[in-house]
Parts: sequence; C-alpha cells; structure tokens
Amino acid sequence: MNLIDIEMPDGTAEAYLTGSGPGVLLFMDAIGLRPQIAEMADRIAGWGYTVLAPNILYRSGTAAETSPTADLRAPGAREAFFEQVGPRISALTPDGMRSDIATYLAVLREHGEGEDVGVVGYCMGARLAVRAASLDPQVVAAAGFHGGGLVTDDPDSPHLGVPNARAEFVFGHADNDRGMPPEAVEQLGQVLADAGLTVKNEIYSDSPHGYSMNDTSMYHEPGAERSFAELKALLERTLPA
Repeated sequence: MNLIDIEMPDGTAEAYLTGSGPGVLLFMDAIGLRPQIAEMADRIAGWGYTVLAPNILYRSGTAAETSPTADLRAPGAREAFFEQVGPRISALTPDGMRSDIATYLAVLREHGEGEDVGVVGYCMGARLAVRAASLDPQVVAAAGFHGGGLVTDDPDSPHLGVPNARAEFVFGHADNDRGMPPEAVEQLGQVLADAGLTVKNEIYSDSPHGYSMNDTSMYHEPGAERSFAELKALLERTLPA
C-alpha cells in the first residue's frame, strides 16, 4: 500500500491515493488506514474516480501504528483491538476536524478533476462525511455507512450542520446500532428533509455495525454490497465520471 504524506495543521497525515477522474474523499473507520481501506478505495476508483483515503487518526500515530496486527475476524480480536481506540477517537475534536477536512479536500482537488467532489465515510468516518458536506457547498454527494453518533445532544452534533449542505445524501445504517438507534435515524431524515435535501436514509436489515469491513468479524456481505451499489448510483447521479 503506497501512501502519500499530507502536511496537516497538527502534523503529517499519510493517505492512500488511487484512480483518476472526479474526486471522492473516503473517511475510514476507527480500525485504521490498512489494506481493507485501500481495497475499498480501489473499487470506487474503478468506477472512474480519484479517491483519497487519509489516515484521520494521524494525531495518534502513523497508519501502521494505528492499524491492527491481529486478525480481527478471530473470536474476540476485534473487541480487544477497540480497547485502545477510545483515546484516538477523542483526539478528533470538532474544531480539529474542520481544519483537517478543509486540507483533505484541497489535496483531493489537486489530484482529481473539477471542484465538485463526493465524500463517503464508514463508522466514525460517516460523521466526518456529514461535516464535510456541511462545510463545503461543492461537496455534491455524501454517503455514510454504519455510522454512529450522527445525531446527538451535543451542541456540535454532525446533524446540526446539515442545513448548510448542498449535497445529495445516502445513509446505510446498521441494524440495531446503539450509536444510531431508529429514533436518531428518523431525526436525521427529518433534518435533511427540512433542509430541502435529497436523501436516502435506510437501515440495512440484519447488517451489524461494521458490516462493510471484510477484514473483521462484523462483515456482512449483503449489507456491504448494498452499500457499494448505493454509493455508485449516488456518484453516477451527482458526480458522473
């Protein structure tokens, strides 16, 4: 996995860059910038896009330092890995993410074609996808899959920025996700509707949190393939290659 370096406000972030065409920014999950993320980026690039997948955990270490060394498909391995993830996520403050997102989008536009871009996020990355769309009106497509914490009581909750967005949204929520229960899904959909935005806001039946990641025990192929199909259709509608 060949990575580029991006100079960030708080250090250097490695990123996986692949493909050519209009730009798509991929926000990874909390498990790290690893071969699984590169494979997903390559799949999206195969549709005719330039894809940038940064190590959003760069404040906590390099891609290698923040990625697992054990097989997370083994019993208990994923749970054990997540015991060390909490501090890394806590380092992703809203203010820090705003400055990071602006830098990531600028680098993506340097390598991609055109100013309009798409964003997609997985797990905690879905929150960043929503923030990116809320911060930049030239984000024309935004997708989030098995995202948690999109609607909270926090005064800086991601959903509160949605009225500033201009993107078309697609969400594929995990089934029985404690971080995104049905009432939160409903509230997110209402906020998007009130903002006059086009959205597909669905819970994927039987797909657990983390369903898209085939290097973990949470992988659920029907949900993963559905998410790719929905993302491809979204990009074809809003950001044709």
